[in-house]
Amino acid sequence: MKKKTKLRKNDVVMVIAGKDRGRQGRILRVLPAADRVIVERVNMIKRHTRPNPSKNIAGGISEKEAPLHISNVMLIDPDRSVPTRIGRRRDAEGTPERFAKKSGAALA
Repeated sequence: MKKKTKLRKNDVVMVIAGKDRGRQGRILRVLPAADRVIVERVNMIKRHTRPNPSKNIAGGISEKEAPLHISNVMLIDPDRSVPTRIGRRRDAEGTPERFAKKSGAALA
């Protein structure tokens, strides 16, 4: 069964725990089965790659983002630019929407 997460791709989040605490970034990917997210330019790791001419791989050291646990990030409120929790409600037409708990602003 697939787990339901409140965070989505392209949400701007702030890291609230760990070595990158206080950094902000956009969510590139959500991994709901593992309760993890990949945030742009946060939790960078170095990957050593061996050159392979037959597959056109140059080799060397490359950097990429590693997944963070979803509990270590918090959504940034679009109105106040501070971390906030996420709620769900129905708008005037009755369609469900996400909203920031601090300001009450609807999230895209």
